[in-house]
Amino acid sequence: MPPDAAAAPAEDYIKPADVGDLPPFVATPDMIRATAASAPDRIAVKCEGRAVTWGAFDRRMNRVARALMAGGLRKGDKIAVLATNSIEYLEVFMGALRAGICVVPLSTMGAIDALEGMLDDSDSRMFFLSQQFLELVAPAEGRLGKLVAGGRIAFDFERPGWTDYEAWVGAQSDAPLEVAVEPDDDFNIIYSSGTTGLPKGILHSHRMRSLMRDRLAAFGFASDTVALVSTPLYSNTTIAGMLPAIQHGGTVVLMRKFDVVRFLELAQAERATHAMLVPVQYQRLLAHPDFDRYDLSSFKMKLSTSAPLRAQVKADCLERWPGRLVEIYGLTEGGGSCTLEANLHPDKLHTVGQPGLGCVMKIIDEDGNELPQGEVGEVVGRAAMMMKGYYKQPGKTRELFWHDKDGLMYFRSGDMGRFDADGFLELLDRRKDMIISGGFNVYPADIEVLLLKHPDVVDVAVIGVPSDQWGESPLALVVRRDGATTGAAAILDWANRQLGKTQRLAGVELRDSLARSTIGKIMKRELRAPYWEGRGSKI
Repeated sequence: MPPDAAAAPAEDYIKPADVGDLPPFVATPDMIRATAASAPDRIAVKCEGRAVTWGAFDRRMNRVARALMAGGLRKGDKIAVLATNSIEYLEVFMGALRAGICVVPLSTMGAIDALEGMLDDSDSRMFFLSQQFLELVAPAEGRLGKLVAGGRIAFDFERPGWTDYEAWVGAQSDAPLEVAVEPDDDFNIIYSSGTTGLPKGILHSHRMRSLMRDRLAAFGFASDTVALVSTPLYSNTTIAGMLPAIQHGGTVVLMRKFDVVRFLELAQAERATHAMLVPVQYQRLLAHPDFDRYDLSSFKMKLSTSAPLRAQVKADCLERWPGRLVEIYGLTEGGGSCTLEANLHPDKLHTVGQPGLGCVMKIIDEDGNELPQGEVGEVVGRAAMMMKGYYKQPGKTRELFWHDKDGLMYFRSGDMGRFDADGFLELLDRRKDMIISGGFNVYPADIEVLLLKHPDVVDVAVIGVPSDQWGESPLALVVRRDGATTGAAAILDWANRQLGKTQRLAGVELRDSLARSTIGKIMKRELRAPYWEGRGSKI
């Protein structure tokens, strides 16, 4: 490790919550080794017509691990990857883990200053890059001082100062490699989303990631799984949906980029059994006019996460898409989650379900007091699957904590919600997205649910904007269905006749689309920014 790495001392990292018996620890690279030994000819991964067996994939992992070590990296070091989905990306990810090296998958949405900051903050010693992002990275090439000599690896391009990936990995032996991986060793750092400042690096351990094999087995992951992966590999959503398939020795079908028709074609051709999708993907797939022409009968499980899946989309999915539908609510940091088995609870589609296996969830008020069932407050959670902490930011890590009367530590979610009489969690909004108008708490989600009932509204975001009279007021940004002619004033009148006095909209603005991240989250901070910058635009 370089002398300037300045990693936080062990006591600044979180110990796993004691929430019951845990299965024996087996590191993910060892799970892969076992599959390669027992089923070497089974397909491990496919991408754009190319297929690799488990035996071949395991050997490539050995080459990657040896190449990293030949470059001077050792257990506990970090590597960063900025690339499109590919078999090479996946083998670098898993091969690094075999060498005991932590992987830092970087968001393809980042600006160069943010990416440069994440590379430096993560103490990454090698950097793997796709040609697609070369132009973005080029201005900072000379400032990546923590990389080792020869530490710039090019997946699919030639450029002075960069080493060709195939030459780099091909120079090494594929003989088995043994590096002892312990439960608390670093697995990955995932940087939280953010458009301003340096995002926080969420550090996960091998223990947390290995638990996914057992925790998600209830969702039908097994050796015959065919998981269709259509979101970027830097996303925790992707890792959560893909890793159990790998750990169980199934097959991963990678899409370089999501496309509705291509997804449906692959799902049919590959007889996909599993997919982890984000809400906007469900919306686009189900809205496609040819959706019902594809044979999706092979699906056993469809998972949704990253943002609440709207009730009407769940209902449509249950009616038209075979297999189970499960929504998962939780944080990238871990610390509790809820799951909704939509098929079993069609009357609870407005919720995100009940606390998952080994999870304890509570609701607290602004003063940190636990609230009774039915009252609205911030969601906190506790589970065995919890991050180690924010990398090198123990102060930020501690800000996440809430302790109950027995001194047990929970993670604060920043989400507002309430548990209904049956113990199902109804999510309202991020705490920071809540609107305080005239001293009253206004939850945008409640207004959005109403607006989506309008026959001409297909997408909506309600944000708080400055108001001289009320401090801030709700404004609806609305996307209409194709061909709709209903105007903003008519939608405003329709909504306000049904909303309570404190919820009434100050205005409706029509938009062609809403700003979203690459995994489909509506970026409300970006939507709000023009109205609050200089407080020049008021409603």
